[in-house]
Amino acid sequence: MISRKAAIARQFNRSAAGLYDMHAHVQRTMADMLAEFLMQQANIDDSNKLGMLEIGCGTGILTEILVNRWPHSSITALDIAPAMLLAAEQRVLGTANPVGSNDRPSSDIRFLLADVEKWAAHTPASSFDLIVSSACFQWLSQPQQTLNYLYRLLRPGGILAFATFGPRTFHELHTAFEEVYRAKGMVAQRHGLTFQSANQWKDSLTTTGFSNIQYKCKLLTEEYASPRDFLLSVKALGASTSEAVISHSLGSRRLFTSLYKEYENRFSTPEGVAATYDIVFIQASTPE
Repeated sequence: MISRKAAIARQFNRSAAGLYDMHAHVQRTMADMLAEFLMQQANIDDSNKLGMLEIGCGTGILTEILVNRWPHSSITALDIAPAMLLAAEQRVLGTANPVGSNDRPSSDIRFLLADVEKWAAHTPASSFDLIVSSACFQWLSQPQQTLNYLYRLLRPGGILAFATFGPRTFHELHTAFEEVYRAKGMVAQRHGLTFQSANQWKDSLTTTGFSNIQYKCKLLTEEYASPRDFLLSVKALGASTSEAVISHSLGSRRLFTSLYKEYENRFSTPEGVAATYDIVFIQASTPE
């Protein structure tokens, strides 16, 4: 049986070939807002050669921002999916540009294929000044343990900054699923990830030893032509993981037919249907 992490990597490998960037409207907004949040909250001199780690670089949306904002830094961009790393390298290093192009970043950057939850446990302490991540921490299997590892990797006064999804994310979808199960007299199952709140992350960071914890939350609403289009977009992003077991008596086709109808009845808009993204931005630091 394929492991959870292997399944996640396989999903993102499939979405890396153009599909991810076509559907990553929210992820681009998250990366932009995280960079802005970081610059507002942290006094980081862009003339210094900082050691940076980006966790879950994906196709390089945030990586490109980091390279442009801190051009003298040394950046390690890590991801679990080989195809994502290739896409990020093409975006940032310009290998997709015409032959002869000299447009290359001045940053020292390397792309690393690894599962951060394993890699961070064996990486030398005090390796980085800044650790960043966007739209990745919701995938961590052991977030508290991973935060402990990341704390160890930061130098004194180092900063951890990340953007992830909060508990209101896709509340329309979960509400519709719950109503479908209720109407059929069945126990509701969770389809998709369960997301931590900002306060839960803050508590975990405090437990680890981080200080100067700052956070903000923002609700974004996207519109899709139909519930099916919404779910196809989520799948194109590689984010369609679900541990729900669909009853044989119900069947996948009947379940989703009922879901689409319930979703449209409850959450229709003039443009189709709405889907909420609850974005959590958090920054914390280690003692000087």
